[in-house]
Amino acid sequence: MTSSILEVNSFFTMSNEQSLGVGEVAKRSGVNVSTLHFYESKGLIDSWRNSGNQRRYDRSVLRRIAIIRIAQRAGISLALIKEHLDTLPKKKITVEEWRELSIEWHAMLNERINTLLQLRDQMEGCIGCGCLSLDDCPLRNPDDIVAEQGPGAQLLEDVKVASRQDS
Repeated sequence: MTSSILEVNSFFTMSNEQSLGVGEVAKRSGVNVSTLHFYESKGLIDSWRNSGNQRRYDRSVLRRIAIIRIAQRAGISLALIKEHLDTLPKKKITVEEWRELSIEWHAMLNERINTLLQLRDQMEGCIGCGCLSLDDCPLRNPDDIVAEQGPGAQLLEDVKVASRQDS
């Protein structure tokens, strides 16, 4: 029992010495302090308070913030980012753990890319037959047959389902 107390105490001593303050993390990660507080409130990153009641972060938080920012740029929601980050330990993320996370996101990102490419290529003539332009779309949706599949852009939705089945 005594050895586990010593391990915990040495962990916090080491962590305090190697930890970063909120300003340092903001500067090194390129995000505002308010963004760090927001990420923390959403459970994406963790901090603790030192004896002077100052917020402290483990250095490994820099990698987590980088992953969050990369994922956000790719259009991944914070909820989904959190879901994936929650599968990882709170310690420094290893190259192997990052590789596994990347593989999980690969199919999702490919689906998003395919949907955006289709939208770009079809936007001029059609928005996926969820509209009322039946006079302009007699070849893709004669007699409004797509309406039987439900509301919205059903043709774009079909591509999403097909791309999921291909992966």
